Amino acid sequence: MAEYLTWENVWILIGFGGQALFMSRFLVQWWASEKAGRSVVPLAFWYFSVGGGVILLLYAIYKRDPVFISGQALGLIVYGRNLYLIFAERAAAGQETPPPATKSPSDP
Repeated sequence: MAEYLTWENVWILIGFGGQALFMSRFLVQWWASEKAGRSVVPLAFWYFSVGGGVILLLYAIYKRDPVFISGQALGLIVYGRNLYLIFAERAAAGQETPPPATKSPSDP
């Protein structure tokens, strides 16, 4: 068992964990959209994006892969900006929690 517990294998597990977290954002978005009966992007989508993106960036740095590093780093800027915009909009509206995802009267 100890021969499998190498730093390389630990990093591979970290990479898979980050990928699983990153992929989970799509499941969260799909579930929220099904609940609402329309396409929505819940706040949790962005949190999963940041969490998975950070872990994958660390893995990419470990692997020293400049393509992977740049993709994850630039993605984190987008996810962070979206979170900033969401919270700025809520602050301007005087909201602390998100409104529930509901169908609008114009939705079929």
